[in-house]
Amino acid sequence: MDGLKPTEPRISYTDVMPEQLVFTQFLNQHFAAPVNGLLHAVHVSPKYPAAPITNAAAMELLVFVTMIVFFLAVRVTLSVERPGPVQHIAELTHEFVSNQGESIIGHGYERFVPYLTIIFVFILLSNLMGLVPGLESPTASAVVPLGLALVTFVYYHFQGLRENRAAYIKQFLGPVWWLAWLLLPIELVSHFARILSLTVRLYANMYAGDLLTMVFFSLVPVGVPLIFMGLHFGVAVVQAYVFMLLAMIYIGLAVSHEH
Repeated sequence: MDGLKPTEPRISYTDVMPEQLVFTQFLNQHFAAPVNGLLHAVHVSPKYPAAPITNAAAMELLVFVTMIVFFLAVRVTLSVERPGPVQHIAELTHEFVSNQGESIIGHGYERFVPYLTIIFVFILLSNLMGLVPGLESPTASAVVPLGLALVTFVYYHFQGLRENRAAYIKQFLGPVWWLAWLLLPIELVSHFARILSLTVRLYANMYAGDLLTMVFFSLVPVGVPLIFMGLHFGVAVVQAYVFMLLAMIYIGLAVSHEH
């Protein structure tokens, strides 16, 4: 027994703390204790108590703060006679979303513009985070697109119930009552599939974009990565627009009176 060497404890890959961004490290150093307390209050045990804030959560917080600062800057510099560049950006964004909403949703689109604008700007900024050195796109983490898809799912169903009440429920049963047993599960599956569609489309594109940019930066640090950064920018804008467009379509179908 004396000649036997003590065996070292095995460390699985799940025990190794994931790499943290600088901003994530800062948040965990200063706010890990209150975050752990909040999680324990709702009976959730963080996988890494020393670092309960993930990179995705940190990037979401950074996007949220950026949006707050932007909207405050718009409010402070608001002027009819001499609008500044921040106000111009806000007006162009609002006009773009409003025009899309009017053409897709139709009558009564105005009340959906605030939500659609917020979701568009949030996804766009989140997608573009991957172009900033030291940051990453929170939408490249599956949980973030899933959260956005779930919020949109709940939102358009709520608006459909609010607009059509009982008629919105009846459309899940179909026009013929004796086929309700067949049409109801089909309708439910088709609606829940929208969550998967919104999630996978955004997550897969942004994950691939971040991965390609990182790989080419590590292989060829000068010149070539600029091409992929341009592609990443294009994908970021397109995916934010597609998510907003699909949300508009779902809202338009939900509030339509042709049920």
